[in-house]
Amino acid sequence: MEKSIVICTICPIGCSMEVIEDRSSDSGYLVKGNSCNRGIDYAIAEVTNPTRILTSTVRLNNAGLRRLPVRTDKPVPKNLMLACMKVINSVEVDTPIEIGTVIIENILSTGANVIASRTV
Repeated sequence: MEKSIVICTICPIGCSMEVIEDRSSDSGYLVKGNSCNRGIDYAIAEVTNPTRILTSTVRLNNAGLRRLPVRTDKPVPKNLMLACMKVINSVEVDTPIEIGTVIIENILSTGANVIASRTV
């Protein structure tokens, strides 16, 4: 059986959970050390398909600032982070930009949009 240790980030408690592959359970995994049920879902997702919100900057034209802070509106798979960064680094935007404006729609078919994190 494969075993992993995961620190939960869903709430401030930060439970240290042990995730064990268990083919007899419905999810295929047994989670120990969680304080709530949300931790179980988080731990299984972290072991099977870890995702993160991606934050970065894009080049900005026609403004006093040189870079515009951006982020994804949904988590993207960790294994696509570098590929997403290559796409983000190739983008230039013109002002004006409002916070929340979609800069890149559905980046790498992940379902996540890259949005502006600041109004310029």
